[in-house]
Amino acid sequence: MADPLLDVLGESIKLSVAPVFLLTAVAGMISVLTHRVARIIDRSRFLQMELLNQDKTPLTPMFVNIYHQELHKLAQRATVVNTSMVLLVVCAILIALTILELFLSETASGRIVTSRTLMYTFIGGVVSFVFALIGLLIEVLLASYTVRMKPISKQTLQM
Repeated sequence: MADPLLDVLGESIKLSVAPVFLLTAVAGMISVLTHRVARIIDRSRFLQMELLNQDKTPLTPMFVNIYHQELHKLAQRATVVNTSMVLLVVCAILIALTILELFLSETASGRIVTSRTLMYTFIGGVVSFVFALIGLLIEVLLASYTVRMKPISKQTLQM
């Protein structure tokens, strides 16, 4: 005959596995956002160095203006990425608490004890994940709309 404690433990592990997949998605998203923020920082540093080194390589007023506008847009993008990162960390914490609650409720009583806390942590985690995805979409749209696609004429360069 099977040990009831092992059955309970097995069931709790099965219940806890589903939210773990969400944690895997969160980890992937954190990786994507980390790469995006790194690119934003690298581009910001480059533009700032270009602006600081004007005594060696003078820039036209038009380029100074373009660089300042781009730095402003990069700051906006960084804010969106950082907000999404915070939402993902909150999501990960809430999902981890959900897993912990599922596991403890199974092993402590031998049967599932559903509580409002369990519902709130899971729904809160999913909602945080959805808002983080929306943040990623906004950042990607900001990035694609701020790319200068028009060629610069020689006349414009001399301004």
